Amino acid sequence: MIVVALFFMYLAIAKEYEPLLLVPISFGMLLVNIYPDIMKAPADGSAGGLLHYFYLLDEWAIMPSLIFMGVGAMTDFGPLIANPRSFLLGAAAQFGIYGAYFMAILLGFNDKAAAAISIIGGADGPTSIFLASKLGQTEYMGPIAVAAYSYMSLVPIIQPPIMKLLTTEEERKIKMEQLRPVSKLERILFPIIVTIVVSMLLPTTAPLVGMLMLGNLFRESGVVRQLSETASNALMYIVVILLGTSVGATTSAEAFLKLDTLKIVALGLIAFSIGTAAGVLFGKLMKKLTHGKVNPLIGSAGVSAVPMAARVSQKVGSEADPTNFLLMHAMGPNVAGVIGTAVAAGTFMAIFGIV
Repeated sequence: MIVVALFFMYLAIAKEYEPLLLVPISFGMLLVNIYPDIMKAPADGSAGGLLHYFYLLDEWAIMPSLIFMGVGAMTDFGPLIANPRSFLLGAAAQFGIYGAYFMAILLGFNDKAAAAISIIGGADGPTSIFLASKLGQTEYMGPIAVAAYSYMSLVPIIQPPIMKLLTTEEERKIKMEQLRPVSKLERILFPIIVTIVVSMLLPTTAPLVGMLMLGNLFRESGVVRQLSETASNALMYIVVILLGTSVGATTSAEAFLKLDTLKIVALGLIAFSIGTAAGVLFGKLMKKLTHGKVNPLIGSAGVSAVPMAARVSQKVGSEADPTNFLLMHAMGPNVAGVIGTAVAAGTFMAIFGIV
């Protein structure tokens, strides 16, 4: 596990694969495998290890919710508001989650564990941690979180081959019309309306969706610049440090080196690949329905790895035509995927009666 930790550190520093996440995760992994007591739970009046207390904030879903607030403060929902059809592409990419759920059951996981594992398909680390804690699957939280964050960092490697396999060069060259301007009123109303609608339909998503939209309201209201800057910078980075090191510290050798871990990593890759493929295929359907006005590549951004997946759509499109600019169009499905993954998590919690 020390070698694995050093490998993740290499990917983060030398290859710059999501370094903000992988550096603290890999260092937490290194620490716990050198000094296991750093994760020791308190007993007989003695204090617990430092990272145990960090980890409690993950179990209580505090860290993932705060991460979502920071993401909301950094996210521009304008492309999604300008093109509401992007919601459909974000929803299509969630097929990977539900496909992985049934595959996990076939591989011997119980229904709650299968649900927690399947969320990896959304390439959304905070939501994966949130659902695993809510469903009481803390024994799998380390592998689930490491797999989810790893696939977030490997988006530029995993997605392009799938995107190119499922599209023709002519489809990749499709140029999309410029998005309409979005008014300030629309931007302010969006987080409020989404919070009301989603929280009323699936109350269990309120912690994630509510914090995501609160952060976005900070950004778009224009009257709390200090709160927006704090949520998207100082607070966000503090939470990433605590979350990353504590998640990494769950990967002690005895907890991580199991057959189930390999199954989880494989299921995560399958789920992520299915989600990417489903988004592209739905994009092809929208291309036909709109008579060639939609580039199918933007469908791959429906997985919620923001903004990496949108950048990959742009990169693959520009390889086919250097004058093609798909980034803003891809940001619509990308941010829709964040909401979609949170809704998928809420759906599982509703199914299992978690409040």
